[in-house]
Amino acid sequence: MQPTLNTSVQNIEISGIRKFFNMVADEQNVTSLTIGQPDFHTPNHVKEAGKTALDQNKTMYTHNAGILDLRKAIASFYENNYGLSYNPESEIIVSTGASQAIDITFRTILNTGDEVILPAPIYPGYEPLVKLAGAKVVYADTTGDDFKLTKETLRKYITNKTKCVVLPYPSNPTGASFTEAELKELVSELQKHDIFVLADEIYSELVYDRKHISIGAFKGMRDRTIIINGLSKSHAMTGFRIGYALSPSWLAKEMLKVHQYNVSCASSISQFAALEALTNGLNDPSEMRDAYKTRRDFVYQRLQGMGLQVNLPDGAFYFFPQFKHTNVSSFELGLDLVRRGKVALVPGDAFSPLGEGYMRLSYAYDMETIKEGLNRLEAFLQHQL
Repeated sequence: MQPTLNTSVQNIEISGIRKFFNMVADEQNVTSLTIGQPDFHTPNHVKEAGKTALDQNKTMYTHNAGILDLRKAIASFYENNYGLSYNPESEIIVSTGASQAIDITFRTILNTGDEVILPAPIYPGYEPLVKLAGAKVVYADTTGDDFKLTKETLRKYITNKTKCVVLPYPSNPTGASFTEAELKELVSELQKHDIFVLADEIYSELVYDRKHISIGAFKGMRDRTIIINGLSKSHAMTGFRIGYALSPSWLAKEMLKVHQYNVSCASSISQFAALEALTNGLNDPSEMRDAYKTRRDFVYQRLQGMGLQVNLPDGAFYFFPQFKHTNVSSFELGLDLVRRGKVALVPGDAFSPLGEGYMRLSYAYDMETIKEGLNRLEAFLQHQL
């Protein structure tokens, strides 16, 4: 006889991305354009800072919210780059990756029965965390608006149970982001409602043709917005697991309780590496951003040449081309691409049901790999369908 388990855990599933990978893991000679992490190495000076911290025995617990110098560096980064001022002593929490910051946010603000609006297609990591907090996910369809949430769409989905709207821009999986005018329109609707905004800005330093604008900088938005960011994408530090949350002090105080009992504090060694990244490595993202933009433009030209309907991404390092003309499900197409085309993309339905008919392609790869993957994709579309 087995003891009963938490039904909330039993009712969530392994990510569709992982499910797909597990099914094709044993396939040979496959070119993958799937991984959502930088193909660059962590900058050497950042790695050296981590080594120095080890050599200096900085291996103890830190303040629950993170070392103060790192919180000061985060505050300076956001003020100088995005025009937002946060008190490093009371409004910034350093987390174990951005995912943990999202988790403690939901567990702090959500009650059973609350609703969270997710603009879809969307990264699959939000829904399980919402459900584990006892709340309900409401997917807002952005497929007709270049994958951007508009005020008109938002109106359709807001109810008296809405507690939070997630704004994950630049977007994984679509690469879409907002212009200032688009954000202003959305803010005009958000300000009418007593709800939180969770702004996941993990790709904020990977915006190509304009500077990222944070929704928290708009009048009246700072006190209802929780900003999530981190070093994984900007400084190729995915394994260091350093994220952070910015929020008004009255909310950060409550979030810190959850964080404290969840992980105590982020890794001390990783925090000192992050401090180096945000003090002496502020220009590190520019080299990666330039390389990604070159790859983006190349991939866009190739996908258009294949006759695929696709949007030019504003940021991040993903394309989300449409494959509805294939008349098979995204998952079936993904399997077929791997087994017959020897190229791997992520099926769109991994990013909510609204991703059906699309595939995610990552260009966080060297150009040789990208070219080979696109050649295989083109050959498959020409000869296999």
